[in-house]
Amino acid sequence: MWVWMEMIWGGLIIDGEAGTMLYNMRRKQKRREIFERVEIGEIVPTGQGIGELADGRKAFVWGALPGETVEARLTKVKKSYAEGVASEIIEASPRRVEPRDECYMATSPWQIMDYDYELAAKAEIVRKAFRLQNVEVEKPEVVTDFNEWHYRNKMEYSLYWDNDIFSGRGGISLAQHARGSHRKVPIGQSSIERSEIFAEASRIIDELNARGEEARRYQALIMRCNQGGEVSGGLLENGKPHPVLAELRDTILDREYSYSPNGFFQINLPVYEMALLAIREALAGWDGRMVDMYSGVGTIGLSVANGREVTLVESNAAAAREASRNSEGMANARVVLAKSEEALEYITGDVCATLDPPRAGLDARVVARILEVLPPRVVYLSCNPITQARDVAMLLSAYKIALVKAFNFFPKTPHVENLVVLERE
Repeated sequence: MWVWMEMIWGGLIIDGEAGTMLYNMRRKQKRREIFERVEIGEIVPTGQGIGELADGRKAFVWGALPGETVEARLTKVKKSYAEGVASEIIEASPRRVEPRDECYMATSPWQIMDYDYELAAKAEIVRKAFRLQNVEVEKPEVVTDFNEWHYRNKMEYSLYWDNDIFSGRGGISLAQHARGSHRKVPIGQSSIERSEIFAEASRIIDELNARGEEARRYQALIMRCNQGGEVSGGLLENGKPHPVLAELRDTILDREYSYSPNGFFQINLPVYEMALLAIREALAGWDGRMVDMYSGVGTIGLSVANGREVTLVESNAAAAREASRNSEGMANARVVLAKSEEALEYITGDVCATLDPPRAGLDARVVARILEVLPPRVVYLSCNPITQARDVAMLLSAYKIALVKAFNFFPKTPHVENLVVLERE
C-alpha cells in the first residue's frame, strides 16, 4: 500500500505514487556514470594521462595522450583526485594511432600510440620515477627488438559467460578485466600474446562450450608457450588445487632452462636476453663470487655467472627446485630455498649482488644489509621503476649510479623493465 507523501522535484510539489517513482528515478541518476571533459598534460609513471577536472582535482585517465582533450568516464572519484577512461577523443594527438584490438584497453592500453612515442614515453616514466625520489637521472636508452606484437609467452585469461557470444549464440568466452573495474570484457581477438597461445586457449573454450560447461566453475585459464611454439597450460577450477602442468624448456644465452607454465618466467625472452647481456657487461672485470637474490629458476645468476661462484636465493619451493635442475653440471652454483630477507648472510662485502625483486621492490632488511656490508657492485633489474627508484635512493648514501638502461619487455603497455647498476663509492 502506497503512503501518500509530498516531494519537491524541480520546484514542483508532487505527491503520491508519482512522487515515489520520481524519487526512484533520481536515485538511478545518482548511480549513472559520470563524464568529465579533461585536457591531458603528461603521462604519469603508472601509465595514465593526467589532467584536471573542472573543480581542480587531478584526473588520471587511461586511453589519453599528452596534448589531447578527452571526455573521460570516471571509474573512481575521491576527494583529491579521480580516475577514468577516455570515452571520446575531442582533440587528438598527432601521435595517436588506431588500436589493433577491440579489447585493447583491458589487455594493452598503449595500442593508441605509435611505437617511437611509446619508447620515448617509457624513458620519461623511468626518469620521473627517480625524480619522485629526488634522484636525477638522464632519460635512459630503451632497448627493444622492435617486435611490437605477439610477444607474450604467457597469458592468464578469465572466463566469461557471454549471452551474445561472437558466433551469435551464448556461451563461454575468453575474457580480461576492464580497465579500472572488476567487470569482465570478452575477448575475440588479441595481438599481444603469441598466436599459438590464443589458438590453444580458443580450442579449450570451444571444448567447454561443446560440453555445455559453465564459466563460474573456473577461476582462470593459464597458457604458456616456449620459443619453439610448444604450448602448455590448463584450467584452474574454483575450490580445487591447481593442476600440475607440463613443464616447458627454453634456451637463454645458450643455456637450457626448464620451468612451469604457472610459475614465474620472463614473458619476452628475446628482449630479456638483451638485458642479460647488459648485466654480463656490467659484471665484466669482476672475478669474485656472486649472489643472485630473488633468483626464480636461475635465469639471471646462471646466465651471467660466466665461471664465477654463484649463490641463488629463492623463496618459492617449486622455482628453487627448477633452479637446482637448471644448475646441474655447474659445480660453482648452489641454490638456497629461503626468503631473501631471511638469507642476508649471503650478501657480504666481497660478492657482487644481482637483484630482481617482485613489483613491491626490495625488503627493507635487504637494503639495510647491503648498506651494512657494502658489496662492491649491485645490479638491480626491476619491473617497477617506482619502487626501484625508492630503493636506489636509499642505497645512494654509499653507492653511485653507473648505469641506467630500460628494456621494453611489454610493448603496447605502460610497463617497462629497468636496469640500474650501482658501484660502491
